[in-house]
Amino acid sequence: MRKMLQCLPTINRELEESAVSVLKKNQIMDAENIRRAITRIAHEICEHTKGVSDLVLIGILQRGDILAERIAQQIEKIEGTPPPVGALDVTFHRDDTMTHSGRNANKKPSHIPFDLDNKHVVLVDDVLYTGRTVRAAMDELNDYGRPQSIRLAVMVDRGHRELPIHADFIGRNVPTSHLEKIGVDLVETAGKDSIVLVQANLEESQKGA
Repeated sequence: MRKMLQCLPTINRELEESAVSVLKKNQIMDAENIRRAITRIAHEICEHTKGVSDLVLIGILQRGDILAERIAQQIEKIEGTPPPVGALDVTFHRDDTMTHSGRNANKKPSHIPFDLDNKHVVLVDDVLYTGRTVRAAMDELNDYGRPQSIRLAVMVDRGHRELPIHADFIGRNVPTSHLEKIGVDLVETAGKDSIVLVQANLEESQKGA
């Protein structure tokens, strides 16, 4: 009996930790939701640019480039021709690089093998948060030419902007607190498509894109 009583605190603690783990994550988009959002965004981009002759997509690493490729595939189904797709690493253009150096250590380099002069550029990212990643992306785009226009497509807009930046094409608006995070998994990197809202601990929370 004594041994059973001694085991109870451990069992209760494991049950509490399990419950906390379950409560921390809430799926907000599954694979089908993501597919439909990408299809809708592709149609909206085509309607806005009235064709693909001067359209280019630039994905912000790491997941924005994957989403840009998927959007380009959908645009090809609509227009018959895919727009050029590039990838942008904004690490060294962020104004908070020091606090994000570890996060960006394994990123691929930027790859934009075409000129941006007079092009309609659509930047693509997974989550829009403070706006600092997008500002850094626009700064880096200056190295590749002068676009006629720059628009922004994101899978999730979670609010809390710190800069006057907004998304033109949005998969889903998700109201969040600063203590919450958006977790994005894509088949190409994680083996599945899923977006979850994660309740972070106070000490673990940090400002993102």
